[in-house]
Order: sequence, then structure tokens, then C-alpha cells
Amino acid sequence: MAEAQTYSGSCQCGAVAYEVTADISTVNECNCSICSKKGLLLAFAPETQFALKKGGSHLTEYKFHKHRIAHLFCSTCGVQSFAKGAMPDGTKMVAINVRCLDGVDLSKLVRKPIDGKSF
Repeated sequence: MAEAQTYSGSCQCGAVAYEVTADISTVNECNCSICSKKGLLLAFAPETQFALKKGGSHLTEYKFHKHRIAHLFCSTCGVQSFAKGAMPDGTKMVAINVRCLDGVDLSKLVRKPIDGKSF
């Protein structure tokens, strides 16, 4: 298992920017309606390992299905660079769209298929 590292991330236009410390060596590739249509590759980190650096006022929230995950996207460019939710035990988590992290070689990541359509 790889070690967690600190990454900078942002939306396409740069209005929303953040830092996160996470292990992104394996990412979830979910087939649910939102992840598949957006092409999301997700890694997860405790909310304590995430820091929004700018753009809170640019974020728009979207919830669907069971309304447990706050899908946050930039109101300027429309990119969803992260989402917020909680683990079953209540631990607050952030789902990071790894495609929005700076300097990540996506071809080196292990993609774990998730059957989100069945949830």
C-alpha cells in the first residue's frame, strides 16, 4: 500500500482550490449514474486531511438518490473536484476526483470497479 501524500487540486477555471492528504494509488471507478457520466475517479480522505484554500462561495451542492453525499461543483466552470459525506460510523470523509489533482499520472493508478448502480 502506498503512503498518503499531500496534493493540490482545483476545478478547471481555478476558482475552487484545495489541498488534500490521501493515498491515491488505488481509485474507485463507480458505475452509478453521476460517476459514470462525469468520468469520476475517486479517492477518499478524512475531512481532517482536506483544506479548502479558496472558492467556497463558488461551490454549488447537488444531492441525489439517498442524499448522503454532497456533490460540490464550481458554479463558474461546472467541474466537480470533490464531494463530502460520511462513513457508516459517522466519520466525515471527502471524496476527491483524482482527475482534478495536480501532477497525477492517471495511467499509474489502480482502478477498482464499484457497482454503484446496485446501491
